[in-house]
Amino acid sequence: MHGSTTLPITDIKTKAAINYHETENKFIELLLTEDLDNRLDELHSVVSSIETTINFAIEAAYKTASEDEAAHLFLQRILYRINRLKLFWYDDLQNYVNEDSFYLKKLSHKIESVWQQWEIAQLQTASFKGIDVKQALRERVAVDIEPSLSEDNLYYRDKLTMAGYRRLVAIGSLDGLVEASQLSRTLGGVGNEVHSVLTRLLVEEYGGGRLNRKHSSHFTIMLEKLGMETQPEAYFDLVPWQLLAIINHSFLLTERKRYFLRYIGGLLYGELSVPSGFRPYEAAGKRLGLSTQEMSYWDIHIKVDELHGKWMLDDVALPLVDKYPSDAWEMLLGYEQQKFLSSRAGKAVTQSVKEADMRARE
Repeated sequence: MHGSTTLPITDIKTKAAINYHETENKFIELLLTEDLDNRLDELHSVVSSIETTINFAIEAAYKTASEDEAAHLFLQRILYRINRLKLFWYDDLQNYVNEDSFYLKKLSHKIESVWQQWEIAQLQTASFKGIDVKQALRERVAVDIEPSLSEDNLYYRDKLTMAGYRRLVAIGSLDGLVEASQLSRTLGGVGNEVHSVLTRLLVEEYGGGRLNRKHSSHFTIMLEKLGMETQPEAYFDLVPWQLLAIINHSFLLTERKRYFLRYIGGLLYGELSVPSGFRPYEAAGKRLGLSTQEMSYWDIHIKVDELHGKWMLDDVALPLVDKYPSDAWEMLLGYEQQKFLSSRAGKAVTQSVKEADMRARE
């Protein structure tokens, strides 16, 4: 992060006039506007207002030393609303009138280009080049498959209240109810051994085509048993920007085939780290006296994702090192970036969970 924490007087005045919530509502209306690309001149006032706010947020989030949480959240929510058009939600078809909008692509690229530079700058990219990638991947997997329990892990296991558990599930539902959807974006094209393993992974996540066995269905059951909303995005406003950033990052990597190796590295970390990450949640559920169904989503991932992590290392990542020897280091970049994003999001979610616990104790 670069720049001064002091804003010029003109920026202070602009900040006073910025209303992220109001701008997001304007943007939602814009998404539903028929023939958007051909009506930009007609909608100049609204479009200009939205772009002004986006420009200000980009400056505040990525180009100053101050941590502007509101700016980060606004930008990630805007990106998410654009990205979700790439998946079908079995909702009103009118919601997709602008899924191929050139203007929306331009807007997302404007945010993504600066955001990704900011993210990459937080990693030592040069350290991934010129090393034995296979050895580096094996070493990382050995460390991350069963890490020691963190302070946050211990909090979930030993101190989490029912209010905090419900907050955890509410936030997790944004991704849990549409789990593995981005992976599906990588499966078109030529078939080979790597492609077959990724397809098998997706098929398992999707319950072999049986809805009751689909992993996201386990999340739905968990919500139902807790008396919570099961509609996707029902708890969208609880989701911190750090978790939205993971979802948007996954969309970015899967939509651009040049980033395929980065995505594979990230998927490797995601699959192998889930069991150790979910065990404290399951332990909390047991301590709180929840039924098996109220914890089924954690349980199924603890059981299957260790195997999925092995598939990803032995049958996907390592063979890809041989196929792309000059570019294989990008898998290390993807791995480390996913680890960093996950850690950052985990801290933000834990903070929200602790706040829910604190309110419950008052």
